[in-house]
Amino acid sequence: MLNRLLNKFQHLGAITLHSFRRLGRGFLFLLEVLASCGSMFVRPSLLIKQLYSVGVQTLIIIVVAGLFVGMVMALQSYYALVDFGAEDSVGVMVALSLLRELGPVVTALLFAGRAGSALTAEIGLMKATEQLSGMEMMAVNPMQRIVAPRFLAGVISMPLLATIFSAVGVFGAYIVAVELLGLDSGAFWSQSQDKVDLYMDIYNGIIKSIVFGIVVAWIAVFEGYDCMPTSEGLGQATTRTVVHSSLAILFLDFVLTALMFTK
Repeated sequence: MLNRLLNKFQHLGAITLHSFRRLGRGFLFLLEVLASCGSMFVRPSLLIKQLYSVGVQTLIIIVVAGLFVGMVMALQSYYALVDFGAEDSVGVMVALSLLRELGPVVTALLFAGRAGSALTAEIGLMKATEQLSGMEMMAVNPMQRIVAPRFLAGVISMPLLATIFSAVGVFGAYIVAVELLGLDSGAFWSQSQDKVDLYMDIYNGIIKSIVFGIVVAWIAVFEGYDCMPTSEGLGQATTRTVVHSSLAILFLDFVLTALMFTK
């Protein structure tokens, strides 16, 4: 009985030490990636190609999700506010919810599921097929050639996608609130413009999306670069990217909200 308990503690300690080692490797990896980002000024074509792959090809799911999230929020807000005679505040409620929380968070989760997993799979496949080792043998730095463009593309694309998500969401709310439910169009837009603050709402949402973009891109490229060069290791790395990114997004959302809106 005692030996079994000691074995469990030993196993738990080994897992904890392994997690801290990977976290340390991840931070060193991030520093190396940041040091390699300067090469993008020499070869911007690498960054442009990844911006298309990471950002543009993710746009369709962002637009569709943003439209339906805004429409659903307008419906839910209307039926909640109409009992208090405050249905004209639907636009304000949807706009603030999207700009402050749902826009950055939902976009980051979708980005991690689509672009993050793709980045991990792409870099992991290069490692499994020894393409990265081949680059090193030819004196080509894979951090500058492969990792840095994908990392920067993720960081740049994320706030742009979050902005598009929020804008499309507000438009979807307008369609439901004004065209379907018959609310006044002028009241919808005027109250939204009056209550939305540039610094507290828009800028804070952009800051959140930038932080989420850095974290998701970092996790995605690190998991791909650090994965076991096997088909099983590649699958596990892709799963870890989505899981770890989602947990990090939700945790950082709480921390950033507490810092931004606590007076």
